[in-house]
Amino acid sequence: MSIGHSLFTITHYLLSIYTWIIIIQFVLSWLIVFNVLNTRSPGVNAFVNALDRITYPLYRPIRKLLPDFGGIDFSPMVVIIIIQVLHYLLYGIEGTLYSGTI
Repeated sequence: MSIGHSLFTITHYLLSIYTWIIIIQFVLSWLIVFNVLNTRSPGVNAFVNALDRITYPLYRPIRKLLPDFGGIDFSPMVVIIIIQVLHYLLYGIEGTLYSGTI
């Protein structure tokens, strides 16, 4: 396995991890809304804040572009779609590079 292939693999893993972080953040937000989780708990609060710090840099520019939907935040969905597009693009580039057509 070459270094280039390893970089593609690491990038795919990182994009997948980021997708799971967004999904976990979404589920936690609903658990907090329905009072299943207590945000006054230091552990829960620290975990939620950590997830917010991880995802905020990607959400911020998308939130500026999207119109106001009355309290519904579609930026996580847009980020997941962008990540999926990046996955497909990387698979295409990787396939082209390692099939010898370039």
